[in-house]
Amino acid sequence: MAHMTPSPNRGGEHRIDGDAVLMSASAERFGVLLTLAYDGATFSGFAPQSTGNTVAGVLSRAILAMDPSASVLRVASRTDAGVHARGQVACFDAELRIESRGWLLGLSGHLPPQISVQRVARVPLGFNPSHAALAKTYQYWILRGTVRDPFLHGRAWRVHERLDEAAMAREAQTLLGTHDFAAFRGSRDRRGNTVRTITEATLRELPGQPRCLMFEIRGDRFLYHMVRIIVGTLVDIGRGSCEPGAFARAIKSGQRTDLGMTAPPDGLYLDRIELDDWGYDEWPNHS
Repeated sequence: MAHMTPSPNRGGEHRIDGDAVLMSASAERFGVLLTLAYDGATFSGFAPQSTGNTVAGVLSRAILAMDPSASVLRVASRTDAGVHARGQVACFDAELRIESRGWLLGLSGHLPPQISVQRVARVPLGFNPSHAALAKTYQYWILRGTVRDPFLHGRAWRVHERLDEAAMAREAQTLLGTHDFAAFRGSRDRRGNTVRTITEATLRELPGQPRCLMFEIRGDRFLYHMVRIIVGTLVDIGRGSCEPGAFARAIKSGQRTDLGMTAPPDGLYLDRIELDDWGYDEWPNHS
């Protein structure tokens, strides 16, 4: 890949070396919407922290290297340490006039292999993807058996016990609908509104990976550790250490103790986010 560092050119313009994408400074600010994929294994989560290596920290440094006047990142969903993403969405306001293609190529030159910008579009100034999110879909991968798979290390939870997958699938269906999921959150979640709507909760074999199960869940919003608590409970039901009906009992009681363990972060993926506005001047444009 050609070197992507913006270099000065005549007339106050810049050029991304090897790609001839013109840029110019302008007092007019605008929003830039990024769709991101990342391997979260080496990061302390997405959100900036006082210590630790975060996705937002690395991404922000890449943005500021191109536009020192860029705003703080606004993100649709804050993933935890070790959690991966294929369809994370983040936005910032910029002053540097550059086409979407230029942003994608330029940022790629400043980012490590663990983070990839998949799509860039223009959005209104101040656009917040968290407020624009209509639904989010998470996947969780479970590797069955005692034999390790080096290609799934850090990307799937390896469960040794034999699982009753039919019981797990039946249990997952009780999540569908609008419920108070107060019991389905970690202790750090202090939000007052814990009502969420789940529209999909399925368990099936991961395509191309016969040893892997994939749990997929789609909802309007999720609580802290909610998906990991759901998956941990499903696995506990599957291996017989938790009685079926746990989800219904926990929804009724609001008590975390009615549920099973919290699954590790390794197998969790933020698969996609649905927005009410995807912007314009997108690149790549697959339409």
